[in-house]
Amino acid sequence: MFLQQISLSQKGLSVLILKHFLSIQRVIVMLENVNPLWSSHFVQDECVLEPEIYVRAERLFRILLHYVTDFLVWEESLEPPEELQPLTKDNAYYCVLYNDEHHSYDHVIYTLQRSVNCDQAEAQTHTALIDKEGRRAVKRGTLRSCQQARDLIRSNSEHISLQPLRVEILHAAVMAHQTFVLRLGPWFQKIISYSVGFRQAFCQVALETTADGDQPCLISRLMLHDARMYKGARKIVHELIFCSMLMETEFKRLFAIQFTKYYKQLQKDFIIDDHERSISITALSVQIFTVPTLARQLIEEGNVIKVIVGTVMELLREHLDNNNRFFFLGYNSDKFSRIQIIFHDLRYILISKPSVWTEELQREFLEGFRDFLGLLKCMQGMEEVKRQFGQHIAVEPEWEAGFSLQIQLRHILAMFQDWCSSNDEILLLAFEECHKVLMQCNNQPFHREATNYHMLKHVLHIRPYKVSQEPVSIHLPISRLLAGLYVIMCRTRAVERLDNPERFDHTLLAEHPLRCVVLAAQVSAEMWRRNGISLVSQVYYYQDVKCRDEMYDKDIVMLQIAASKMDPNHFLMLVLLRFELFDYFKGSINKDQDELIQWNRLTEEMLYLLIVVIGERYVPGISQVTKEDVTMREVIHLLCIEPMAHSSLVKGLTENESHETGLESVITKVATFKKPGVSGHGLYGVKKERLVEFNPFFYHYSRSQHSKAEESQKKRRTHEGHDKALRPPMPPAFCPAFSSIVRLLSCDIIVHILRHTLQRAAEDRATHWTEAMIQRALHLIGQALLEEKTQLEDSTMEEVAFDFSLKARRIGSEHGKSVFLLLSKIKAVPSLEAQKDMVKWVLQMFEIVKCLREKSSPTASMSVDTTKPEESAQDKEKAERKRKADAAKLHRQKIMAQMSAMQKNFIESNKLLYDNMPESGTQGEPVATTASCAMEHSELCVAIGPQRGSSPAERELLTCILCQEEQEVAAQAPAMVLTACVQRSTVLTQCRGRIPANRADGTVTSYPLFMAPELAVGTHTGSCGHVMHATCWQKYFEAVQNMTRNRLHVELIIDLENGEYLCPLCKSLCNTVVPLIPFERLMFNYENAEIIGEHLTLSRWIQILTARIRGLKSVTQENDCNTEGSSVDGDPGLCGEGQADFRSILSYGVQEPRKFSDSILEMLVVCATTVHRVGLQTAPNELCPRVPIMAWNTCAFTIQAIGTGKVLRFFASIDPLFMFWNLSKMYCVFTENILQEESKSLFGSLQNRQLAGLKAIVQFSAAQRIKSSQAVIQRHFNDMLGVLLPAMGRKNTPSPLEVDFFHLLVGLVLSIPALYQEEAVDLQPSAVSSAYNHLHILHLVTMAHMLQVLVSSTDFPAVAGEETEESKAAAELYTTVSQHTERLIPDVSGISVAERVKRGIEPFLRCAALFFNCLTGVHPPEELFSTAVASQGQLEALCGYLALPSNLFQLFQVHRDTVTPLLKSWCGSLAVTKALKGKNQTVRYPRRRNRLVDLPEDYSALLNQASHFQCPKSTDDDRKHPTLCLFCGAILCSQSSCCLSQLDGEDVGACTAHAATCGAGVGMFLRIRECEIVLMASKTRGSTYPAPYLDDYGETDPHLGRGNPLHLCPERYKKLNQLWQQHCILEEIARSLEVVNVMFAFEWQML
Repeated sequence: MFLQQISLSQKGLSVLILKHFLSIQRVIVMLENVNPLWSSHFVQDECVLEPEIYVRAERLFRILLHYVTDFLVWEESLEPPEELQPLTKDNAYYCVLYNDEHHSYDHVIYTLQRSVNCDQAEAQTHTALIDKEGRRAVKRGTLRSCQQARDLIRSNSEHISLQPLRVEILHAAVMAHQTFVLRLGPWFQKIISYSVGFRQAFCQVALETTADGDQPCLISRLMLHDARMYKGARKIVHELIFCSMLMETEFKRLFAIQFTKYYKQLQKDFIIDDHERSISITALSVQIFTVPTLARQLIEEGNVIKVIVGTVMELLREHLDNNNRFFFLGYNSDKFSRIQIIFHDLRYILISKPSVWTEELQREFLEGFRDFLGLLKCMQGMEEVKRQFGQHIAVEPEWEAGFSLQIQLRHILAMFQDWCSSNDEILLLAFEECHKVLMQCNNQPFHREATNYHMLKHVLHIRPYKVSQEPVSIHLPISRLLAGLYVIMCRTRAVERLDNPERFDHTLLAEHPLRCVVLAAQVSAEMWRRNGISLVSQVYYYQDVKCRDEMYDKDIVMLQIAASKMDPNHFLMLVLLRFELFDYFKGSINKDQDELIQWNRLTEEMLYLLIVVIGERYVPGISQVTKEDVTMREVIHLLCIEPMAHSSLVKGLTENESHETGLESVITKVATFKKPGVSGHGLYGVKKERLVEFNPFFYHYSRSQHSKAEESQKKRRTHEGHDKALRPPMPPAFCPAFSSIVRLLSCDIIVHILRHTLQRAAEDRATHWTEAMIQRALHLIGQALLEEKTQLEDSTMEEVAFDFSLKARRIGSEHGKSVFLLLSKIKAVPSLEAQKDMVKWVLQMFEIVKCLREKSSPTASMSVDTTKPEESAQDKEKAERKRKADAAKLHRQKIMAQMSAMQKNFIESNKLLYDNMPESGTQGEPVATTASCAMEHSELCVAIGPQRGSSPAERELLTCILCQEEQEVAAQAPAMVLTACVQRSTVLTQCRGRIPANRADGTVTSYPLFMAPELAVGTHTGSCGHVMHATCWQKYFEAVQNMTRNRLHVELIIDLENGEYLCPLCKSLCNTVVPLIPFERLMFNYENAEIIGEHLTLSRWIQILTARIRGLKSVTQENDCNTEGSSVDGDPGLCGEGQADFRSILSYGVQEPRKFSDSILEMLVVCATTVHRVGLQTAPNELCPRVPIMAWNTCAFTIQAIGTGKVLRFFASIDPLFMFWNLSKMYCVFTENILQEESKSLFGSLQNRQLAGLKAIVQFSAAQRIKSSQAVIQRHFNDMLGVLLPAMGRKNTPSPLEVDFFHLLVGLVLSIPALYQEEAVDLQPSAVSSAYNHLHILHLVTMAHMLQVLVSSTDFPAVAGEETEESKAAAELYTTVSQHTERLIPDVSGISVAERVKRGIEPFLRCAALFFNCLTGVHPPEELFSTAVASQGQLEALCGYLALPSNLFQLFQVHRDTVTPLLKSWCGSLAVTKALKGKNQTVRYPRRRNRLVDLPEDYSALLNQASHFQCPKSTDDDRKHPTLCLFCGAILCSQSSCCLSQLDGEDVGACTAHAATCGAGVGMFLRIRECEIVLMASKTRGSTYPAPYLDDYGETDPHLGRGNPLHLCPERYKKLNQLWQQHCILEEIARSLEVVNVMFAFEWQML
């Protein structure tokens, strides 16, 4: 049917596509009618197709798959087949641009703009889709126009890159067919998911070959064209393969055969392709080769090992030199990195060794192994180096490629050895093949004939060779593979079946590994320094953990093999020859100082090599140890350097092919774990009983690690009261094949070497020996004595042939130069004082061995550590002096501890005295010179009203941190300032994400004059607490501006344009300074206050204010401030007495205002302007009428948000005494919030210096009336008072439900002195007038806030108890309010109302107490200093301090006549009505305390959540970066073009845009897939921060690199929460960027 429709397709392309679709749909409907279950979307594998249906499906799949294949492998020059061409061929073509990895986004956008005349937005869209789908039609038109566009794109792209963009011209019909093919891919997947029969039919069609067999099957055609297909087409093909052939075992095998058949061509195409491997067909190898049974079948049937190795060899053939060795000079790094990926496939094949070997498997494996040896043969001896003499090397040779190849082969070599170990026959054959190939290698030949070398009657016949003069290579993979195979044969005892082992020339086998070791030694001795850094790097990686297991370690094994088979004297002579020390130890001395230094260094390295060859036995096969034993020893020696984190231990251990180190299985046996604190990470420390295994010359130590470990262990032994001798540990016994190595310790040459070394030290000629030489010689002697002691203890003396102690005593004794006598001599050498303990131990060991031989002393049974020889009189005297000194030190420590305990007891007993005593004498600390007045009037702990206590009168002396000069803080003195940082904050917001937007004219609806109760966004001011002279700060600021402008990426750290700088002492971020203003010293007349109080009632006070405001307006004639509906006449019902006069307010007491120095006034302007600019995000304007408002608001907001000592921005590196003014920037709202959060007392948790810092901000805000227009402040006062007195309000004055009353309280208190301003005279209220002003304002605001709490409450707690006066008053108020609002909640008792109101108003009272304390300085009552006082007692103390009745409801009764009409007006506002009807949301009191969102305990829950995340603006399934906002819990799509939005006319990422609305520009995000916190401060500034998730080892896992299970650390998350609540995010970002040298700026705005 489908073929018939194709033949009828001459009606046009659109009809053709439509008929194709209808035909397919009819088949689907037919199949669904046969089995309705197939219409479901789940797989029905149990469904078996009927033969007829199977045949029809197979036919349909064959036609469609041919169609899909033809158009996916389409070439530009091809024409569609005749049956697929439209009847009328239009001249419609597409210019198609393809993706590549050579050109950047910007390059493609630029090219498109220049070539096809599109704007930037359209070019960006084209580029994004090209990158995503792989291609995009950028122009449609005639053939000629498309050709012109193609030529332009190619030419313009060539100007930018050497390689032009790939552009093709396709006919519209071809484009339509290809688009339709892409739609068929998902259709195929859907159909074959219905039934296993459909899947089998599809696989059969895809894998069937053509009749003639010349053409590959359809799926092979698609694979072979994969590199030429674009991304979208590749994706369709790969998904089809996944859901079809890889789902069926048999078809997976057949597909694997096809994949292996074309493997070489596929890899060649991949090398040429520039796309990533993830979208290449070659990436499917992991799905095929990792299946063990399938991998072995491919070895047997297709010899896949040979195929893979052959592919690598063919691709690397161009890098072979004339000697058939690799030479990578001028290699292409990109191409080479792609070739290295092929080695992954070889690892996949070898990942599981077989348990059963068939003959076919053995034959094919060995054939593949031979090919692999051919690859290694090309590496053996490659990239030889020759020592440079004279001048430094001109060009550094290439070396990275060779080591990259070695790193790729590292696990493959181990896996080949593992496969060989599973079968003895394979092992023996592989060893023979390896040895055969090694003998064929012609690298590094000898250039001279063999010569006899004589030493101590021993003759070595060998060819001369000098590493320092001849070429040498560090790459010896075949030698090292042979060593590994030999050790395996020893472990499995297959070595016993080795034919004719005497035929192996062990001297020749050891030659090349020994050259490598000598090369490393000479590089360490700086003999090759003219060869440049490349050789140093090679030697580093040769011994590094990444390569050492198949390089350095195997060289040591080969030397141990040679040492076990060769005569020990000959072996040592060979070592001396290759180290070029043979003549040196024969007595030939060169007086050239440079050569002497080199000889000394080489001697050190030679002795170190002997220690390693003899003592390093922790290799399975060399001794009876397991892999677990080896890992434990590695861990012990790493922890002997220092305690380490788990990740550090993992990095120091060798990984196997599965990237496992075996650490988890042994760590608990050798180490103890110490959990981490709030910062840092958990550390492992070695167990004490494991320290006996410490070897100071552990062969995996680097030079620096050796020094650290040695120093650490000596300190430990000294601390424990032991000597400093670092004894060699007792090693495990050698296996029989290696047991003869110990003969090296007792041969003649080793004794000669030790005598020669010790003799030079005994002669004390400084240039002829080093301490390191002696240390190594002593270690070798110790090894020999331990070996002899062990043999004597395990066998009879007649059976022991090991006689080192005898030779050490006998040889040279006639001349006084035996090893034993020389040891006694060097003991007295002053320059060997550090080795004295080790010499003593060695002499002790001599005595022990002697006793064991004579069997005549009980000391033979004593342990080495406890045996001590008889001490000399001098040693006893020294020990006695040390004992006395230790006793005296202990006595002093005991006395100091007693004195410290007495001091603590005294301070605890007199805590109150110390809390109230100002600290003195250091930078930033005030010094009290007079006693506090508050203590004299302790009975008057009242901040406001007629009973107000006295303000403190002490003087403050502060030290400038810049010039170190002291100065008193005085109003007329030069200004002293605090560093400060002003920032917008949403920490307290009750409406997250809703920030008031500015109007076009820069104003907002209610903010900043009236802060809404939601506290949507506030202005916070913080300080690090450091004090400077204003002049010193100005000079420093100017210097910073000049010096940092040219710094790289300075804009990421500080914004110079906005006045930012770093504190000169602690480097915290600042953008302004706060001037320090002392308390005003006022004399309070209590008699006058009492008299005035009888007349100045609340109603009279309101009448006087009304008259004053009216009079001031008439005098200044500022009628423009009046608006329709405004009134200043007052309500006669509020005035109990006659009308007040315009100047009646002055009759209650006035005084002259305070005078400030010019510098203080200047700093007031600086600080106020910054607060105004930052808070309103506007241009600086000191004349703006909002400047004083912003000063009052930042005061109120900071008080609401400030915290205790934890809130202080302390730094561990800074003396706490410098933090005197730390809290100066933090205002009342923030303070009270965190104090309650941490359940701390209001004043008891704040130190005096912290309250003094807070005072600085309050005093600065109070002083704003001095620099601002009095008329402006008067107008602000009138507007704010209109909230409380509706008769005085404007038309748009908010209702009591729409304002934050603490902000209103601060504004009214700080602005009311402006009413006392006269036209000709500057006046301010007297102390008594201020006391009454504060009292009445607080009473009015408190009553309004109580109403606010009551009206916004919907839940009243059920409280049982007897009815009291308070409950009666509360019930009365509730009834009155219910009548006014027409809302009455039944069954609400007066007790419940009282409890609800008190709970809601307590935060306000706490803030008010802090504010008035900082404003007046009156000492608070003692109850506010203690957390032991009950909540009711705290509330009563607060009320007493604020001159409020303990029963707050009495306010409504005392001021009944005044408040009754106000209550009616307040309750009758439209906002209250809407709130009660549920039309408006209201804030509940007390406000909820914001915290970071709750995170799951297990990080996998977050990962699961991220896996289901879908970008709301994108429909594709590309990998996204889900990012969690920790403020509100929103999940965002970060770093993605799909979620870009506009912010201030600039494209920004989702996180940046979200931070602007959620955190006022500040953000804290958790990048889920990266497991890291991102801190953001603006569009251009941000930094990363460790996530609060730790693994079981107390470490974070950024980017989930280690993959350990992660769990939430509450302490660290709490620290993050404090970082946010304390407004330290900006500071943390600045500090992290200051530490890290940023070379390339990250585009934070795109996050």
